[in-house]
Amino acid sequence: MTPNASNPWRARLPGLLLAAALAIAAMLLEPWTKRFGMSALPAAIVLGIILGNTVFPRMSGHAGPGIDYARSRLLRVGIVLFGFRLTFQDILGVGATGIVVDVIMVTLTFLLALFLGRRVFKLDRDSSILIGSGAAICGAAAVMAAEPVVKAQAHKVSVAVATVVVFGT
Repeated sequence: MTPNASNPWRARLPGLLLAAALAIAAMLLEPWTKRFGMSALPAAIVLGIILGNTVFPRMSGHAGPGIDYARSRLLRVGIVLFGFRLTFQDILGVGATGIVVDVIMVTLTFLLALFLGRRVFKLDRDSSILIGSGAAICGAAAVMAAEPVVKAQAHKVSVAVATVVVFGT
């Protein structure tokens, strides 16, 4: 048994620290990115793309487990915590008409994204579903929530998240 097998947090720590540093850097850049109408999320994605294509391949052996944990588990926890901000009173306040309009818009947006993705842009099924989920529901969080259902490859998820964030911005 390797030392990290007995303590998975030790194996995850470098990647978790890297993810935290990336998040902090994006938040520190937010006053500057707001001038361009962007939040910290697109800045974090751009920083992630830059790191992922430059220095991360050399450190993936050490940082990979923590990055994977942050990308899967921590992001899902964040999505759930974000959802707690919405109450049933908020939903009822919208009224029946608002709920019906929301359901129609989400459904049509998802179906349009599937159609355009498959027929116009010639994307594979998984990418089209992930991008459609993100476009129809709430962006990158929806893509990550749909990932385990679709069972898409990591690079397809990354492309879907980047696409949704760029066009959402």
